[in-house]
Amino acid sequence: MRWCSLLSLVFRMTASGAEPQHPFPQHLTYAPGTIRPTNYTQAQQDTDVRNAYASWKASFVVAVNAAPPQQRMPQSKASDHEATSPRRIKPAPAQYRIAFGKAGAKKSQTVSEGQGYGMVILAMMAGADAQAQIIFDGLWRFVRANPSSGDARLMAWQIPTAKGDSPDSAFDGDADIAYALLLADKQWGSTDTIHYKEEAVKMITGIKAATIGPASKLPLLGDWVKNSSHTEWETRSSDFMYGHFRAFGRATSDAVWPQVVTATQSTATSLQAEFSAATGLLPDFIVAKTLNPFTPKPAPPKFLEDATDGDYYYNACRDPWRIGTDALINNDATSVAQARKMSAWIATATGGDPNKLRAGYKLSGTPVNGSDYFTTAFVAPFGVAAMTVGTQQAWLNKIYASMRTAREDYFEDSINLQCLLIMTGNFWDPTLMP
Repeated sequence: MRWCSLLSLVFRMTASGAEPQHPFPQHLTYAPGTIRPTNYTQAQQDTDVRNAYASWKASFVVAVNAAPPQQRMPQSKASDHEATSPRRIKPAPAQYRIAFGKAGAKKSQTVSEGQGYGMVILAMMAGADAQAQIIFDGLWRFVRANPSSGDARLMAWQIPTAKGDSPDSAFDGDADIAYALLLADKQWGSTDTIHYKEEAVKMITGIKAATIGPASKLPLLGDWVKNSSHTEWETRSSDFMYGHFRAFGRATSDAVWPQVVTATQSTATSLQAEFSAATGLLPDFIVAKTLNPFTPKPAPPKFLEDATDGDYYYNACRDPWRIGTDALINNDATSVAQARKMSAWIATATGGDPNKLRAGYKLSGTPVNGSDYFTTAFVAPFGVAAMTVGTQQAWLNKIYASMRTAREDYFEDSINLQCLLIMTGNFWDPTLMP
């Protein structure tokens, strides 16, 4: 009887996806003509990822209290003995969240962007972390417990909601969460308590309905745009997640996603040609220069966030990573050209020294005020872009050396870890894996 029970348990664990199908490390080969760091062995690179992950997990993965394991029955419905004896009940499924910072007030905050980062990372690190699926499922439960007020299929962008703000969505967080659910389906299967593929399709459908411009086919700033003075022709370059859009199209067979790829790529190409011919840099936010036909331009200062809204700053710093990843995995010629343009300029602008890479630039290449410091939020994404340039091996190696052991805070470390996964050959597309 015990052997039958044990075999049944093993079967259920395997069928539920408890055994990862694509465990870390993967050591993938990317598009022809692309390169990887060569100044550290593959074994050392894998160790670098594990170390960065351990630090990131310890700093930012936070368990959310579930129901206590013991609770008294109401006295009106219990015997005298039961009224004085605790009755054990099954605790509620655990939730997890990604903290917005290591300490202070930010430690108690979470944004959908971080929740998306976390879910992608956990799905990739299965095999290296026995808790990966448990934490992933808890992250997803936290997403579902905090829906957007605009479209409940999406996540509220900030938890807790700031005073005077509303719990609506931000595009990038939802896109990463949906991509992570596709990863989870490929990694663990969808036969357990969470049907990852079904949940992914629901979220992708919500993203399309609430945050893709019906005419522009551009990512909206969030599901709140339809109730604001903003339009579907206003967008954020860091939401140009070409690889995600291709995966959504392959997962759903919805023809809108190739259209979104075309619209975002065309917008980026137009901006590079007219506003950053020398650098290839894209602005944080983009608005319409003309509508018939649509031509984009950088947003004016303080369009949505700050005086740097039209510059290459803390939103756009992710662009070389997002665009470069699509070039590496999907071998798309437009993505390759866009990534190479940025990479060629930055290597020259820094004299080949990543420690001189500034934290923000005008599209002309002039550093923004107060940017004279090193941060992996800007350096690591350029490492991904450098992988698309076969002649930049020395530059790529220097970037890798500068970032492999760097530790900063939530935003920087989350980006750095995902770039490390790519640079070490350990990032994959769930819709392209067997």
